[in-house]
Amino acid sequence: MKSILRSLAAAVVLSALAGAAAAQPSASEALASCDRAAQLIESTRLIVPELARAAEPVAESVRQGLINLRAGGMQDSPSVLAFLGNLRAYLALADAVPRPTALAEDIRRQFYELRDIQDRLDAYFRALLARKEAQLRDPDRDALRRYAEANQKLLPPQAGSSRVVFLGDSITDFWRLNEYFPPERDFVNRGISGQITGQMLGRMMADVIALQPSAVVVLAGTNDIARGIATKTIENNLSMIAQLAEANKIRPVFASLLPVGDYHKGENPSYEQSLRRPPQTIRAINDWLQKFCRDRKYTYVDYFSRLADGSGMLPADLSDDGLHPNAKGYRLMAPAVLEALDKLIQPPPPKPRSSVWRIFGGGEQKKEDEAKPQGAAPARP
Repeated sequence: MKSILRSLAAAVVLSALAGAAAAQPSASEALASCDRAAQLIESTRLIVPELARAAEPVAESVRQGLINLRAGGMQDSPSVLAFLGNLRAYLALADAVPRPTALAEDIRRQFYELRDIQDRLDAYFRALLARKEAQLRDPDRDALRRYAEANQKLLPPQAGSSRVVFLGDSITDFWRLNEYFPPERDFVNRGISGQITGQMLGRMMADVIALQPSAVVVLAGTNDIARGIATKTIENNLSMIAQLAEANKIRPVFASLLPVGDYHKGENPSYEQSLRRPPQTIRAINDWLQKFCRDRKYTYVDYFSRLADGSGMLPADLSDDGLHPNAKGYRLMAPAVLEALDKLIQPPPPKPRSSVWRIFGGGEQKKEDEAKPQGAAPARP
């Protein structure tokens, strides 16, 4: 009986934890809640004269806090805490000042909604702190586990074939290389979403050098900018990546940072990418990177010029969130890096036409020319 009761108690606890996790809003939902809270503060304080005067400094802090959250993102725990503190202060003032006896029902509902937002933001903030603490305690800071098994299974490069490792963040991670490059190319994707240059530096031995590539294509730095990491630190990390590559007879290829766009911010406030990744900072790093490659005689791949519109932004049709390229964006990037690699290393001969081949940006198709009647037209891709 005791064991049954213990099992039931454990099930109740797990169910409660699961329910709490499910109740925690996502980052985009939390940002939308902050935006709604700012609107509700403006509307409710104008109804109560005493509150309008007393809460003006708090309301201004809320407005500024919302700007900071849009710029720094909902992972910026100090900004989230500051906004939550101002919301609590406003509700405390609302409880303290005299209110009209006949307060309209819709205004009452708005105050109830504000308290509900406070509870949801509090749950989000607690979950954010728990995630950050888990990250600090994580012994695998650089996410070496991500590709550990794949690296063990990967065979050495074949004779006459030049392997290329693509090292980067989510822009590389989401790039299905086999869909955009010829099948005979030994291209290995080692991108990890959310990583900064320091973490990629920590992965150089396991995810690049140990794979014995002829070259490594590095696309890194946009997450460093978003986290406020100093430009000099980004430059130092990229320089050390290059030195490690050269020391192991691997040719470093550096890609420019991509432009960002704000064209989708109407769909989601977090898609206003230029707040966290200022275009002028992106250009400054690209200018340094281009000069660095020119001075060291490294290969530089200019994705920026291929993707940017007349305003220097990432066009709406090349990305769905203003940061990550979509299939159309990747189709513009692929020829640029392939051309650079073909100049740097000898490409392998193309496979026979009867083999499986891939369409850029598409899937696989079997081309059975020898099975077709003489003179028959080949199948259309």
